[in-house]
Amino acid sequence: MIQFYAPDIETELTLPEEEARHCVKVLRTRPGDMIEVIDGKGHRFSCRLTDDNPRHASVEIEAKTAVPLSWSTDITVAVAPTKNMDRMEWMVEKLTEIGINRIIPLHCRYSERKEIKIDRLQRIAVSAMKQSLKTVLPEIIPMRTFNEVVQSFAAAQKFIAYCDPSIPRKLLAREYDTAADSVLIFIGPEGDFSKDEIAAALSAGFMPVSLGENRLRTETAAIVACDTIHIINQLKQ
Repeated sequence: MIQFYAPDIETELTLPEEEARHCVKVLRTRPGDMIEVIDGKGHRFSCRLTDDNPRHASVEIEAKTAVPLSWSTDITVAVAPTKNMDRMEWMVEKLTEIGINRIIPLHCRYSERKEIKIDRLQRIAVSAMKQSLKTVLPEIIPMRTFNEVVQSFAAAQKFIAYCDPSIPRKLLAREYDTAADSVLIFIGPEGDFSKDEIAAALSAGFMPVSLGENRLRTETAAIVACDTIHIINQLKQ
């Protein structure tokens, strides 16, 4: 199944230019042909193409289906961006495929990247959403400081994963509670969180965790954390 993304499909009845060009020029879809369109908000539309203009192809909606998320826990990963943006982009792609509600680029004391433009990350998330046949686009929030996220983002369970062995941690897979309806997990930069950051998070009610014995890159750690939550939820069903 090929999905086209049009966030305003119900009101505008047209595909965005990039989607229209792919539909008409690449796939050679013609008026009268049926296509599947998603809005990134949990809906899939069966549409009939009415105009094959490659800049703003028009459709008429024949059916609308609500597609619930395949997971029940609201998952947020706050992660320090990697120095190499290719790794950050790969991480966003894989987190979207696995299933995540929200990604927050996190500015920490030892962050290797102080600024980040999220436009490219959002495009990658759209592509991954379409390819993995999801209908909900994860939210990618502009970069926030460590303290901003600690103080302003609430969740039923909050975790901070770090490497420092001098500050006791427990295994995420043992501490995560499937009864929680939302979870927020912090993943630090390659240089780890500072001791002051860890202390601030613990004071704010975060649980200190590890992701196992292996030493992981930042982007790998984010993926492992997210997938761990999904696997535990699936085992409890």
